[in-house]
Amino acid sequence: MNAKLLVLLGSLFANSLLAADSAPADALIAAAKQLGEKANYSWKTTVVVPESAQFKPGPNNGKSEKGGFTYMTLSFGDNLTEAVMKGDQAVVTNQDGDWKLASELEKEEGPGRFLGAIIRGYKTPAVQAVALAGALKDVKKDGDVFTGEMTAEGLKTQFRFGEPKNPKGTAKFWLKDGELVKFQTKVTAKLEFNGNEMDVDRETTTEIKDVGTTKVNVPEAAKKKLN
Repeated sequence: MNAKLLVLLGSLFANSLLAADSAPADALIAAAKQLGEKANYSWKTTVVVPESAQFKPGPNNGKSEKGGFTYMTLSFGDNLTEAVMKGDQAVVTNQDGDWKLASELEKEEGPGRFLGAIIRGYKTPAVQAVALAGALKDVKKDGDVFTGEMTAEGLKTQFRFGEPKNPKGTAKFWLKDGELVKFQTKVTAKLEFNGNEMDVDRETTTEIKDVGTTKVNVPEAAKKKLN
């Protein structure tokens, strides 16, 4: 066997390995994109942090329709907050239960400013899943479960506030009949925020349900504020 043939076979073999390695990632990204093409869906997101953590967010429940409204509720301790988004506009209930534009809250001082920033930067699970699936390396497939480590760019999206040190993160996706039904992220880091350093250890799980049968009911007061 001559040298040229060896090189050619080596090249073909290497290309076949690359194709095999990329197949799980491609299948995962395709499934994530399909969710965004559905007419509607609901979700529930839960966050698990250590018992010692000062801030323990509650569950986030939401409903979204393609090209229309997204409605969700967020729990912060004993407080329940509602938010509605459409396009690049978002409104949220303040501490008095009144609807306010997220952009208005961002101009306030105190907790309202923080809440406004969260809602303004929020991405629906369909958008989150596509971005996350595309920011993984060494994606592995085991049945209908996909796992991978986050790239440096992917990790940046997991920390919206402060400067993380030595961040690490993994993601896990569950599919059923080729459709995305759940995804989970686990991240750790040391975070500097307002001159203080804190340990971050967070597990976030989003479950997708009622795809194609979700009804998004938006309060009239929220619609008026958006208009």
